[in-house]
Amino acid sequence: QVQLVESGGGLVQAGGSLRLSCAASGRTFSNYAMGWFRQAPGKDREFVTGINWDGSNTYSASSVKGRFITSRDNAKNTVYLQMNSLKPEDTAVYYCAAAAGDLQSGLSDEYPYWGQGTQVTVSS
Repeated sequence: QVQLVESGGGLVQAGGSLRLSCAASGRTFSNYAMGWFRQAPGKDREFVTGINWDGSNTYSASSVKGRFITSRDNAKNTVYLQMNSLKPEDTAVYYCAAAAGDLQSGLSDEYPYWGQGTQVTVSS
């Protein structure tokens, strides 16, 4: 089992940037594909970005493509979400998630392990 802890959320003005981090512990981090999801008040949880075990493949939702970048440092057991050109509609709780193996999926049900989430608020 892997434990995940997100950090880096906060309040930012529209057009600004934030970098979220997700620190993993408990298992060999490089054995896991990672995903970032978000959930806004009153809305379903939605996929944001994903990254494979060694960072060679990333994929994003169309709503964030060109603005958000995910990366990972397996030596530090950490995955990152760099968020640029933030918009008020990006306001949500952001979660990182992990799945063993070479998963490439935007489906939350395929990720067994989740962090507690970090709040991102973008003011207009």
